Amino acid sequence: MPEGDTIFRAAATLHRALHGQVVTRFVSVYPALTRVDTDSSVAGRTVDGVESRGKHLLMRFSGDLILRTHMRMNGSWHIYRPGERWQRPREDMRIVVATAAFEAVAFRVSDAEFHTSASLGRDVRFQSLGPDLLANSFSIDEGRASLRAAPHSTIAEALLDQRVMAGIGNVFKSEVLFEARVAPSASIDSLDDETLTRIVRLAQRQLRRNVGDDARSGRRTTGRLNPHERVFVYGRAGDPCYVCGTPIVLVKDGKDARLTYYCPGCQR
Repeated sequence: MPEGDTIFRAAATLHRALHGQVVTRFVSVYPALTRVDTDSSVAGRTVDGVESRGKHLLMRFSGDLILRTHMRMNGSWHIYRPGERWQRPREDMRIVVATAAFEAVAFRVSDAEFHTSASLGRDVRFQSLGPDLLANSFSIDEGRASLRAAPHSTIAEALLDQRVMAGIGNVFKSEVLFEARVAPSASIDSLDDETLTRIVRLAQRQLRRNVGDDARSGRRTTGRLNPHERVFVYGRAGDPCYVCGTPIVLVKDGKDARLTYYCPGCQR
């Protein structure tokens, strides 16, 4: 599933291409979206902006219409020039927002709905999101307090809970906990404030490091230039830890069997 850095970059790319442009065509395979378009045409509206909130992407149109999408496991947004060949099959298309200059195409985005500002404000799933690690307003103290409010969760569970902090998925969960030298099974109430502060600061730093233009060449958490050493532990089960040489371990947690990679030597 795309994590907060991926959604942030997608929103920034869409915003640069579409902001201030008039929609010339809107197409979707989803009846709920086409019904809104039929009743209140998207074509003719101006794209007021595109932004991310955690793993959600919001495309705002004039006239108080908001398209909220969530990419889930396999979704993605692409930008094309008119007439440019798509890089994904036509049958993967779910939404098209076209302007005179660009076509924004959502491929295999399974979670999409229109909102007004009022209805988005009533949406429990959206409004229950925790502080967004990539938001300019995010504070380390707020993130630590949000973690502390889930004392009986393990730190790995809490980092994945979008109601605690928005934007972290399996990759950053594993990478942040390794860099913090904290075992994923540690409970929140077993960790002191200094450790929680370090975890939050590392999470913010790692996500922010991966939203710039240089992140297009691949996600990095180690800061190493070697392309084979981009990450500390994620996807490296059985490989030696870069720090202590202990083989990296993979565990699957919870009903969704979420993947966690860690070093038993460094993360005791």
